[in-house]
Amino acid sequence: MRTRWQAGLLALASSACPALALAADGSGDTYALAAAGLIVGALAGFGFGSRRTRPRPPTEAEGNLPGPDARGLLELIAMASDWVWSTDADHRYTRIGEGLRTHTGIDPRRLLGRRPWEHAWDEYEPADWLKYRGHIEQHEAVTLQLSCRAGDGSVHHLELIGRPMLRSGEFAGYQGIGRDMTEQVATERALQESQQRYFEVVEAVNEVIFRTDTVGRLSFVNGVWRSITGYRVEQSLGKPLVDFFHPDDRADAEQQLLAVADGRLPECHYELRLRTREGEIRWIEAACRPITDAAGNKLGLAGTLDDISSRKVAELTLKNINQELEARVRLRTAELEASNRELEAFSYSVSHDLRAPLRAIDGFARILEEELDTKLDSTSRSHIERIRKATQRMAHLIDALIELARLTRQSLHKETFDISELALQVIEEIRAEDPERKAEVEITRALIVTADRTLVRVLLENLLRNAWKFSAREEVAKISFRAERERERRVFCIADNGAGFDMAFASNLFRPFHRLHNATEFAGTGIGLATVQRIIQRHGGVIWAQSKPGEGARFYFTLGG
Repeated sequence: MRTRWQAGLLALASSACPALALAADGSGDTYALAAAGLIVGALAGFGFGSRRTRPRPPTEAEGNLPGPDARGLLELIAMASDWVWSTDADHRYTRIGEGLRTHTGIDPRRLLGRRPWEHAWDEYEPADWLKYRGHIEQHEAVTLQLSCRAGDGSVHHLELIGRPMLRSGEFAGYQGIGRDMTEQVATERALQESQQRYFEVVEAVNEVIFRTDTVGRLSFVNGVWRSITGYRVEQSLGKPLVDFFHPDDRADAEQQLLAVADGRLPECHYELRLRTREGEIRWIEAACRPITDAAGNKLGLAGTLDDISSRKVAELTLKNINQELEARVRLRTAELEASNRELEAFSYSVSHDLRAPLRAIDGFARILEEELDTKLDSTSRSHIERIRKATQRMAHLIDALIELARLTRQSLHKETFDISELALQVIEEIRAEDPERKAEVEITRALIVTADRTLVRVLLENLLRNAWKFSAREEVAKISFRAERERERRVFCIADNGAGFDMAFASNLFRPFHRLHNATEFAGTGIGLATVQRIIQRHGGVIWAQSKPGEGARFYFTLGG
């Protein structure tokens, strides 16, 4: 007749895991009770629940329930575990279920008659066996975790749970169950590796990664926190994040964080100051967003703090440099304005004060020539003529210098126009001055530019008049104006078939008062090409020339963008 306690133990085992049973030889309630006790211990050892529950006394109804027979209980255990096992009093295996072969590929017969420590298991130290054998000698319940290598080379992780077995009150060995824990171990290791990788990534970044609870207290920070703030991580956890900010920035920061936490802002990015443990002020860039659980409940904030002190120092340094440069520019501008005023005064002096003596020299020379007309011999008349030509040439030079200075100071007024039409107008004016000349002029039409129309006209006049002048000795002068594409820029060209020049002297071509031809051959002041270069430079362009003596010249130029 089974007692109420026995029936309760069996009922507890059946209710905890109806499919769990223990294989052991024997019959009757003694083995059934041993099996039931093993079931309850196995439930705790396998982690079916983290809470250990003391068996409650069976109710009167449970005490009257018919218990399962020993064979049925053993069959249930065999169904629940991967395999069952038992040993004799010397802890030599007397029975091992076929589940061991099924799950690991190990033949159970190889272990029969041997103790567990006599088999070549992997990753089990002698000290562990000594501890295990101590439990065996004390006839205590045991839990053993082993690893073995299967025939295919794969490693299996096993867990064995055993309880002492009594027969007629005498210790008769152990009986227990075994489970293949390979998948569980692999899962746990994968989780550990994932956590380790996560930890390494979090600690490897150069920014502080933080997390706060719902009231703004730090619940997590990575190791960079200490390098930036000077505070240890464990000292900082549980404290409000805003307490580490500069007092002048706390109110604004708290408002920003509160707006994100309340959902008024999806996230926030702002710059503020942080006070370190040593009292140093550092600039940081903060970014955060709200975090929730799977149900949408708010858990707090997560974000980053980036130390931007170096950038702020660079910005302030750049700002100071810019202010200094602006001051220098203002000073330089004032100096240039003063210089321009002086240049204007000089131009006025040249225009008026120098012209008066020249006019006097030319006037008195003309009076002498008229009054002494009958008394002058050829030599005296030639001297007077040379005096008058020199004064006239000097007047032309003064006009050219004043024009060059004016073009340098004149502000640009860019507009879009047809430069071909402007060239045609200049050619018509030149033809009107010398209608007897035979000249073939070719101008490419519809060349549209954006430039200062007045200055470009001066440019064209100088280049086209030079082409007209230096081709005067040709029976038929040939002058052309065209444009061509060179890479990403448009290049204009004015060419003639005139006298040309030696490229060895091309470096002096655009210098004021430097002429490559004798004044007796071709008249001029030596200022024209210098004026042209100054105009092109003011438009952001360049000018160059190609020529050979007696084969004409080609002047190429661009007008910037």
